[in-house]
Amino acid sequence: MIPFNLMKAEGGKTAYIDTGAWSDKAIKEAQRLGTTDIVASSKDKNYNYIPKGYHIGSGYDYVHCTSNNTIFGTQMKDFPKVDAPLICDMSSDILSRQLDFAQFDMIYAGVQKNMGPAGATMIAVKKSILGQSGHNIPAYLDLEQHIKNDSMYNTPSVFAVYTSMLTLEWLDAQGGVAAIEKLNQAKANLLYNEIDSNPLFKGTTEIEDRSPMNATFVLTNEAAHKEAFDGLCKDAGISQLAGHRSVGGYRASM
Repeated sequence: MIPFNLMKAEGGKTAYIDTGAWSDKAIKEAQRLGTTDIVASSKDKNYNYIPKGYHIGSGYDYVHCTSNNTIFGTQMKDFPKVDAPLICDMSSDILSRQLDFAQFDMIYAGVQKNMGPAGATMIAVKKSILGQSGHNIPAYLDLEQHIKNDSMYNTPSVFAVYTSMLTLEWLDAQGGVAAIEKLNQAKANLLYNEIDSNPLFKGTTEIEDRSPMNATFVLTNEAAHKEAFDGLCKDAGISQLAGHRSVGGYRASM
């Protein structure tokens, strides 16, 4: 939807920051419609850090980034200052921390982590950036169509909407995003402190780029301790701690 709506049909050019599996998928979609520059990437170290010190030139229709990377356990703490619309995929950390949301021109998220059930998706977009691509956009992929129809262009999943509402009401009752950010950070600190202080474990990402949402780690001696550790987790009622199949190890989602 993003390249259809925001990349110009004639001479379209976009910039992407490649920080993991989901930004890589987004890049492949943009490449279908026009020139797509990867202006920064951490692929060289299997995405275990967030790129820094990169330069984003001018002339782009938009710049795309992914705020949190579940598979690799990294999170962007700062976002680039650009002279083009800034688009951010916040699927895995939406509503988890306070940000200056005004810096973004579009935020989108599969909200199954923090807001609703799998299949629920949210988009927040500045209307001023739409309607300029020149593409003949399929109706369902046209963001303006959804806006004109009050997000009811199709029959929505009522269950997804209702459960998202319940989660938002719960979040509000906790004190909102500011309060949940403190709770998230406390949980992350508890887990990361154990990973760092216990010689059995080793974190897999650069410390300054660690995600408070997804902690990734490995056993320092898997052959000696994996069976025992997995058994302890099972006895404690902890399931699905295995890391993503593309990286192995372990991953705990806060």
